[in-house]
Amino acid sequence: MNRYWTLSGKPLGAWPEPDTFELREVPPPAPAAGQALSRTIYISLDPYQWGYKRRGAESPGAPCHARTVSQVIESRMDGFAAGDLVFNTNGWSEYALMGEGVARPSYMIPRKLDPAQGRISQALGVLGMLGLTAYAGMVLMGKPAAGETAVVSAASGGVGQIAGQLAKLRGLHVVGIAGRETKCRFVVDELGFDTCVSHLSPTFADDLRATCPAGIDVYFENVGGAVFDAVLPLFNPGARMTICGLIAHYGDAAGTDARAASMKRGEEIFGERGVTVRDLFVGDFVETHHDAFLREVAPLVAAGKIKYLEDIRHGIETVPACFAEMLRGGNFGKMLVQVGNDPTVSAEA
Repeated sequence: MNRYWTLSGKPLGAWPEPDTFELREVPPPAPAAGQALSRTIYISLDPYQWGYKRRGAESPGAPCHARTVSQVIESRMDGFAAGDLVFNTNGWSEYALMGEGVARPSYMIPRKLDPAQGRISQALGVLGMLGLTAYAGMVLMGKPAAGETAVVSAASGGVGQIAGQLAKLRGLHVVGIAGRETKCRFVVDELGFDTCVSHLSPTFADDLRATCPAGIDVYFENVGGAVFDAVLPLFNPGARMTICGLIAHYGDAAGTDARAASMKRGEEIFGERGVTVRDLFVGDFVETHHDAFLREVAPLVAAGKIKYLEDIRHGIETVPACFAEMLRGGNFGKMLVQVGNDPTVSAEA
């Protein structure tokens, strides 16, 4: 049988509640011509998924959307055979179809994975869309230059980890913003950021100012709210700001435009100092920069020059609770849920 989570149909509040989702059990679907059936191994849980659900982008009764790593069970799809390991979008489901007639975002094309290039779970993180997100936002949009100062919010999260290390490798002074002290220590001691400040500190704004004596040239925004307000007065003339996410606002009332509100608060400083603000949508970079990203980042990961922490939980039953915990910042690293056997790990064991 195939177990999957779907929205229960109850009105969505600001944040997920225990009754927001419903676990269903049905027979696995049979692949038609041009399709393949795969079993899910890893489910990626990401903040954007909550906004996706609140916007009504998911079909009633369908599995909740998520990027996944899976293994093909049965294929009638050219280019894929039973046993292949793939990146796809099975969602919060133990089994799902891919191929012709299966709805998916146009930039999330199923692709085969080569375990020799790294752990297959990394296709949902440092060697996947999250890594490309960090690369696009920091390198392509932030245009970091040696000697500048870069600040990364949610620095211990899936994207933040990579964005900060990419800046550090380019010779910048890199400041992370995280929550718990254990996260801040990890960002400095393991990831190699120059320093990290806690947004939980009562003196957070002063702490950030002290770590950026030369101001801020590149800001990678994942949070918004009070974090953005502390960064705002520190922008240098000609600074670049990439908006990847605004997780502090994901529970705002429906219809609230958090980005517009932030831009309004920053309007005077942005104008006076010529700060460039750009929104990041990773789908814009898949066709044009995915290969270049992998060519640069994959060898750095293999050599240990880019480090990456995963927070892997277990069991399809745990997915909604893990999702809610991630949105509250309870994860430590990239949040994944393993719902099936990983044959690459079994082979090594």
